[in-house]
Amino acid sequence: MSEKIGNAAGEIWRFLDKNGPISVSKLAKELSVDEKYLQRAIGWLAQEGKISIDIVNRAETISLV
Repeated sequence: MSEKIGNAAGEIWRFLDKNGPISVSKLAKELSVDEKYLQRAIGWLAQEGKISIDIVNRAETISLV
């Protein structure tokens, strides 16, 4: 399970590095990652201080730090 979360975290990081900030709902549509792994990977990246999570127009948006 941790390997899937780590892979999802890598996909998220690469996507954000290439495309910039995005809402979590749009990110879920862009990546082919199961929702539960996506959410866990976002938490992992946030805990590691790799991303920031902000509310923009009532949407949860993530970006690289």
